[in-house]
Amino acid sequence: MDLFGKTPLKKNALTPLADRIRPEILDEFVGQKAILGEGSILRKAILEDKISSLIFWGPPGCGKTTLARLMAKTTQAYFISFSAVTSSIKEVKEVIVEATKQKDFYNKKTILFIDEIHRFNKAQQDAFLPYVEKGSIILIGATTENPSFEVISPLLSRCQVYVLKQLQPEEMKIILNRAISDKEKGLGSFKLKISDEALEYMAQMSNGDARVALNSLEFAVNTAKPDKDEVRKIDLKIVQEAMQKKALLYDKSGEEHYNIISAFIKSLRGSDPDAALYWMFRMLEAGEDPLYLARRMVILASEDIGNADPQALQVAVAAKEAVEFVGLPEGEFALAQAAIYLATAPKSNAVYEAMNKVKKEIKETQALPVPLHIRNAPTPLMEKLGYGKNYQYPHDFPQHFVSENYLPEGVKQRKYYTPGDLGFEEELKKRIENLEQMNKKVTPNSATKNKKKK
Repeated sequence: MDLFGKTPLKKNALTPLADRIRPEILDEFVGQKAILGEGSILRKAILEDKISSLIFWGPPGCGKTTLARLMAKTTQAYFISFSAVTSSIKEVKEVIVEATKQKDFYNKKTILFIDEIHRFNKAQQDAFLPYVEKGSIILIGATTENPSFEVISPLLSRCQVYVLKQLQPEEMKIILNRAISDKEKGLGSFKLKISDEALEYMAQMSNGDARVALNSLEFAVNTAKPDKDEVRKIDLKIVQEAMQKKALLYDKSGEEHYNIISAFIKSLRGSDPDAALYWMFRMLEAGEDPLYLARRMVILASEDIGNADPQALQVAVAAKEAVEFVGLPEGEFALAQAAIYLATAPKSNAVYEAMNKVKKEIKETQALPVPLHIRNAPTPLMEKLGYGKNYQYPHDFPQHFVSENYLPEGVKQRKYYTPGDLGFEEELKKRIENLEQMNKKVTPNSATKNKKKK
């Protein structure tokens, strides 16, 4: 009997294979040796019945739900499972009230497992705090997202976070072979002949997701035609058809999104066109919005290349417009072209550095007044007050240049932009040096050149 007096249904053939063959004891659990191996703190806590609220953070199919169930079974705790996708906080609160009664009157603990806890908003997550604080429930949250971003700080501080890794191919083979041989819960009742090549393919192409591997195996077995001896032969071709394509690990709003876009940007910045193309197509193949990638390249063109190659910005913007114009898959050509161009372009963050210096200056000095001589004087009163007085119009001077100060008092000697030595910035550096030399030589003659220009 469970917490509500209902007898759980026995698993049958209609239950997906991935759910049927979940391990029954801790020693059957495959993977996660870093946190669950012999002598680990978590393993000791489970075996000694000293577990507290925690959060499992890891990719899909790595064993978060299975491990939570094993913890409840090993410690003989009531296990209540909710999905943040389909359950309301009202339902969860009703369970918490009942769990509190079980603790207070019968001294029985309840493990409340919330799958995809990141789907609850901050207000909903707040509801758990008093019950976790008092120990009314042992909360186990599972998430594929970075808890630092998706779980509120007060709840995070009350839970131990354990990072689960995606399963390795060798671990996946153990799980698959167990499913193949298990006559009671797995596929052992079938006469199966599965090639090593097919097994290796499933282990590799499931991308560390046991659910994907087991679902593919079950589908392949169910669709394979038995021969005259009732033997189902599962070869590479059948498995490839069952899997269709590799399930790429990529969540457009989650942790892996940030990991891969970071790898893409760093590859562009690091002038590696091959890596840039690899990470870009990892995202495109997983369904990323191509315009998102184009926007990031537009940003990088100014932030990391800047005036070292002013054309980089034009190439990035053109790629963005091409994608909007032709769509996918043809737009991929433009994105690939832009990525290669940006990766191989000379790099400079001088624009970025200059921008940050100016923003810092403004933050520290606040609103310094505009010098009177470069103010506009649209009214007689403003002209009388000296607005625009003695402004020198550069076009009235040789080489269209006049020595003048355009910065406010207090910061007029500042230099924010320092061009680098690569690409076009080398030319800009020469221009700035030339202007500085001219500035030293030119003596303003405001008496003869005092034309006001708006």
